[in-house]
Amino acid sequence: QEQLVESGGGLVQAGGSLRLSCAASGRAFSPYDMGWFRQAPGKEREFVSAITWTGNSYYASSVKGRFTISRDNAKNTVYLQMNNLKPVDTAVYYCAADSRLSGGLDHIGAYDYWGQGTQVTVSS
Repeated sequence: QEQLVESGGGLVQAGGSLRLSCAASGRAFSPYDMGWFRQAPGKEREFVSAITWTGNSYYASSVKGRFTISRDNAKNTVYLQMNNLKPVDTAVYYCAADSRLSGGLDHIGAYDYWGQGTQVTVSS
């Protein structure tokens, strides 16, 4: 059974940085496509970033230029480096895996495995 575990969330001031990690267990997660989503209180879960198993990356317009996604297949881990954080980035961040390589990586339905989430809070 595939399991995803996020870590690295926390409280940071506006302009600061955090690095989220998502470790996969159960089986190698290559050639899975991987994604990060976030959900703020009272809002729907939204796409943040995704990376294909070949290393192509995609970003929501709201985070482009500030966030960087990467993966280390040898460690079964995907990362999200978040710089210049803003209060609007406050949310629970979720890691997700698409084992079917279904495409449409900005859609929740593309993913069949999800982590439990990690809280990111950005103070002004």
